[in-house]
Amino acid sequence: MDFIDPKLQAYAERFTTPENELLAELNRETYLKVLYPRMLSGHIQGRFLSFLSRIKQPKSILEIGTYTGYSAICLAEGMLPEGQLTTIEIDPEREAMIRDYLERAGLAGRYNLLIGPAGNFIPKLNGPFDLVFLDADKENYIAYFDLVLPKLATGGMIIADNVLWSGRVLDENEKDKETVGLRNFVRHVDENPDTDQILVPIRDGIMLIIKN
Repeated sequence: MDFIDPKLQAYAERFTTPENELLAELNRETYLKVLYPRMLSGHIQGRFLSFLSRIKQPKSILEIGTYTGYSAICLAEGMLPEGQLTTIEIDPEREAMIRDYLERAGLAGRYNLLIGPAGNFIPKLNGPFDLVFLDADKENYIAYFDLVLPKLATGGMIIADNVLWSGRVLDENEKDKETVGLRNFVRHVDENPDTDQILVPIRDGIMLIIKN
């Protein structure tokens, strides 16, 4: 999932503000106890999400795909004191771990964790959202984008993860549903007249989308 030379990666990490003790603990526990730990945002991407949130200072955040809560904590670092984070996770087995770390991160009373398919929840949510992080099942990115965009504030941002998909999006012979879904997603966003976007080759590829 990382395209950069490992030595350059280590150099970048050396000169990136370290993750705090709680995030470092969550990082370790995820790798010890959870399947597919490379799904975790991790140090550099986590700091990138935190920076975007601190710049945006959102009042309302929506995350589609909580995993173990690392990215949620990073996104909440820039949230206004009166703000609210809504995060959706499909796997009920992760709920206790997620709640534990969100509470320990000082987010008690400031988050809403929804367990189940995101497509069932998003239509029922009230916007507007200032910041949305999309990191769930790749074949449904277009559906999630279309559901979220009407609920996104003008000037609001969608952050879509994994859009380079370890480079498989460049190989037209790759026909699996995730790769095809991501190819179609970036084209779908590119053709939308109501948004501007930039695809940034950080980690596994992040697309930043702003609603005009």
